Amino acid sequence: MARAVSTRRKLTMTVLVWLVALIIFFPILYTIITSLKTEGEAAAGFSMIPSFTFESYQAVLAQQDYFRPFFNSVVISIGSTIVALLIAVPAAWAMAFTPTPKTRDVLMWMLSTKMMPAAGVLVPMYLIFLNTGLLDTLLGLSIILTLVNLPIVVWMLYTYFKEIPVDILEAARMDGATLGKELVYVLLPMAVPGIASTLLLNVILAWNEAFWTLRLSTTNAAPLTAFIASFSSPQGQFLAKLSAASVLAILPILLLGWFSQKQLVRGLTFGAVK
Repeated sequence: MARAVSTRRKLTMTVLVWLVALIIFFPILYTIITSLKTEGEAAAGFSMIPSFTFESYQAVLAQQDYFRPFFNSVVISIGSTIVALLIAVPAAWAMAFTPTPKTRDVLMWMLSTKMMPAAGVLVPMYLIFLNTGLLDTLLGLSIILTLVNLPIVVWMLYTYFKEIPVDILEAARMDGATLGKELVYVLLPMAVPGIASTLLLNVILAWNEAFWTLRLSTTNAAPLTAFIASFSSPQGQFLAKLSAASVLAILPILLLGWFSQKQLVRGLTFGAVK
């Protein structure tokens, strides 16, 4: 029998949850407020009262072409995610259903690559991209973002696949299903929540990636991270314009997260409740 929760405890937990949510969301909220100020008001100091002027947005859109970096961000985010899933699904299947004594070591090694500072491999990666013609190209950025996020994708899919009963796959094999049909018609439909949440999370990570996109692109393949950085110049920090550019860059991913939050939560908790 579930333990009854008092009204006071519910109220306390609700207040704490809203407080934590406000602390997490506050930087975005303050960025939005700053974008609605004039440059003078933004430079004057901390203030939560905007003047509700859109002159910064008008200046940003007049100074830079927003839609080209937006298109580049969409291409590299979705492209890198699709390639990562094509690699990670069979890899996670092999590790989850046909493990070897070295499977755990391989998984830990893949995860350990995320602990290495990106600056440690910047020079060799830059030279590789320069010599292969991938520098400042959408293909090159898609490749590097695939490599950066692949360990996380494999780990998440491996976790989801481990929750699927092996008996179901064995029954499909007894019915004559080939490996390809087993993956497409049995495994993937059962793991849709996990795959969807992995896809959404990978798109968000790729969209927010700044280190590699700023260093391996200049103009042709520059995404929205470069769009934001263009408003930080040696002449000074134009806070209102910088905030407006940031809001324009994060708005699509905020909307994506808002409309897909149920699917994301469902996928992240996939297999948590037996």
